[in-house]
Amino acid sequence: MDISVQPDSYLTLHYRISLDSGPGAGSVFTDTFTGRPATLQMGNGQWAPGMEAALIGQPEDAEFSFTLAPADAYGDRNPDLLQQITREMLERHADPDNELTPGDMVEFTAPTGMRYSGVLKELHDDGALFDFNHPLAGIALKVDVKILGIL
Repeated sequence: MDISVQPDSYLTLHYRISLDSGPGAGSVFTDTFTGRPATLQMGNGQWAPGMEAALIGQPEDAEFSFTLAPADAYGDRNPDLLQQITREMLERHADPDNELTPGDMVEFTAPTGMRYSGVLKELHDDGALFDFNHPLAGIALKVDVKILGIL
């Protein structure tokens, strides 16, 4: 019986995600081909929906590549997700023993208890500018995949 990837499949696979656009075009974001394979529960939000859609119907042992536009991967960059944070809020969420520098990621907790992360862009005396976009937002991705097993 031929098995192919379904929307609720559990996969063992190797994958490489490379940046296909933007300042880092050509660089590798993540690569499991050089180490242990990864596991992926389809439909669980581990991968962007467009990335999962490219796997649907693929057979076990398939090896293939695909490219996704930003809107099909992690979305376009949203300028509304660049936000100023007060110094008080920053001190509540940042590790006081760690001096922050632009590029650092800080995890925040919303009043609802939901956690989210932002990348520090600028630090000022009265606050800071954070980017809450996904790190891969606005970037086209090239994905290389080798499906090792499907459950």
